[in-house]
Amino acid sequence: MRKHILLFVMGFSAVATSRAQADRWQQRVKYIMDINMDVNTNQFTGKQKLEYTNNSPDTLKRVFYHLYWNAFQPGSMMDVRSREMGTNSPTKRPDWDSRVKDRIQHLKPDEIGYQKVLSLTMNGEKQEYIMHETILEVVLSKPILPKSKVVFDMNFESQVPLQIRRSGRDNPTTGVRYSMSQWYPKLCEYDFEGWHADPYIAREFYGVWGDYDVNITIDKDYTIGGTGYLLNAQQIGHGYEATGTKVPAASGKTLTWKFNAPNVHDFMWAADPDYKHISRQILNGPTIHVLYKSGDAFMKAQYDRLSETVKQNSYQGKYENYVKDYEARWTTVADAAVTVLPFIEANFGAYPYKQYSFVHGGDGGMEYPMSTLIVSSSLGTVFHEWLHSWYQGMLATNESEYAWMDEGFTSYAESLVSEYYRGVSKTVVEQSTTGTGPRKKAIDKGYKRADIFNGDDNPHADSYEGYINLAKSRFEEPLTTHADHFETNYGYSVAAYSKGEVFMEQLGYIVGAPVRDRILHEYYNTWKFKHPNVNDFIRVAEKVSNMQLDWYREYFVNTTKTINYKIDSIWSEGKGTKVRLRRVGYFPMPIDLMATFKDGSKHLAYIPMYLMFGAKENEYAKASFTKHEPWRWTNPTYEVLIDKPLTEISSLEIDPSKRLADIDRNDNKLEFKW
Repeated sequence: MRKHILLFVMGFSAVATSRAQADRWQQRVKYIMDINMDVNTNQFTGKQKLEYTNNSPDTLKRVFYHLYWNAFQPGSMMDVRSREMGTNSPTKRPDWDSRVKDRIQHLKPDEIGYQKVLSLTMNGEKQEYIMHETILEVVLSKPILPKSKVVFDMNFESQVPLQIRRSGRDNPTTGVRYSMSQWYPKLCEYDFEGWHADPYIAREFYGVWGDYDVNITIDKDYTIGGTGYLLNAQQIGHGYEATGTKVPAASGKTLTWKFNAPNVHDFMWAADPDYKHISRQILNGPTIHVLYKSGDAFMKAQYDRLSETVKQNSYQGKYENYVKDYEARWTTVADAAVTVLPFIEANFGAYPYKQYSFVHGGDGGMEYPMSTLIVSSSLGTVFHEWLHSWYQGMLATNESEYAWMDEGFTSYAESLVSEYYRGVSKTVVEQSTTGTGPRKKAIDKGYKRADIFNGDDNPHADSYEGYINLAKSRFEEPLTTHADHFETNYGYSVAAYSKGEVFMEQLGYIVGAPVRDRILHEYYNTWKFKHPNVNDFIRVAEKVSNMQLDWYREYFVNTTKTINYKIDSIWSEGKGTKVRLRRVGYFPMPIDLMATFKDGSKHLAYIPMYLMFGAKENEYAKASFTKHEPWRWTNPTYEVLIDKPLTEISSLEIDPSKRLADIDRNDNKLEFKW
């Protein structure tokens, strides 16, 4: 969620699963669900058949389900936690999520959310269960043996809550009727750590890989977008039918949409009678669907909410200009997805599904397999949420335990994709001065990745700034903290997004950017569809780089120790120059020390860190390079000899690429005017 070549066919799920089992066992699910939605009461009934395969070596005497929507009731754990967080003010304002605040306690009976289990059997035998608000505990009549399979049959009913967090109905911001995420009783994950029966408090999810067949019956005027492949498109229409074909009119008041989603760990859908649906077919790739709220009443209401200044400055005071701009922005979402996918796949791995849907809804940006809910057409959000398909959708670490491996890695990728898109985009929208509304002006920029080794700004600089501000505050907590257990939302958000992004960019500083890029490829190829953790990532990084990196995990993930180096002193020694460096912080790192000479030439004195037991190659094409003896982490100072007289040096700088997360760069550079 936001602060960012089709090679498989339907049968790929079994292959992916069998490969995963070779390294680490995983449970397996197959859901068949039939849903009947009443758009007048905002309630639905559901039947769920769940085939559960216990691939673990353990005998299971109970199972757990998530019942997420029970959080949207006054007095729930989410309600109490949000109001309690609101009493904190680390950033001089209430620390609660602005979308939740204290809204849950004010919900009326017809506005709350609930998920009620009406009956549950296993292999036809009735099961006893206990409700723990958002967790259902099932005490099994017979244990599920290792390497065995059972079938659970459940009848349930639910009420869609007012839009509070992620899912819900009738969000006034988007106007979307139904954002259906976390909407069904979902079996909790059981892995080598045991059950992950996390109550729904605030954030992050973890799910079992499996296949979904979902049939949704709803008023025929509603259009649906979300996870999965629509199997009966020629009966449904709504923009899904084959180009040039006609769909017969529905004979009744409802339509039943039949979706299939192979090898995913969740299923999301959204529905609205005024969705506009556009699509793009990527050559040898997936179909891109974009569904967004339209309709004259909605558009006029949105326009009327704008200030007169915005109306005049942005749309020349004309409603029709607002409509054209609104439609153009959503069209750009579809076109931008086509533009960036080759770059994404070249850098982060192939997208294995046959479709992806950007769906207007939710309360910000929230990722799900094959789809996302987005509150606007902002391309930053669009790229971020789609990139979650890699780090949350396909790699799918346990977000509750490793939120930074999802949000941070996704933010890292988003920064690069956004940079790429800005470079290759052939048009920009400029405000017309003639009163005719927005116009397009052709430009030819071309993509060029930022050359941080030659003075370009680091595209990840904003994440460094965010992380360093947190590190200097008293609110930082280790990245090992469970997502729900951070003491502040501020601390969680910066840790998961910014510090996670810094982790990846700073890894490039340690092993070299080209090696880091190879690590990302190998990580994807090795661990897709297998729920990796931080140790799995570090082992991939060690194998690719041929360095020891456990120390980096220990310091950056397990502690809140900070990096702080300085140029301590400098003096002439013989025909050369001696430089003493000092480690001020308690986080040891390798050091790039760049000497720039009066004639314009450069020399990099590279000092590996002792615990690495390895060294990177020179990344600076315009600088000569000397690798020095490793700096032992026990030693607070290190002396390095520059093989030129002091008077020939015009500057010395620690980390000129600015990838070292040094919390005080004021003492990293010396300039001389001889």
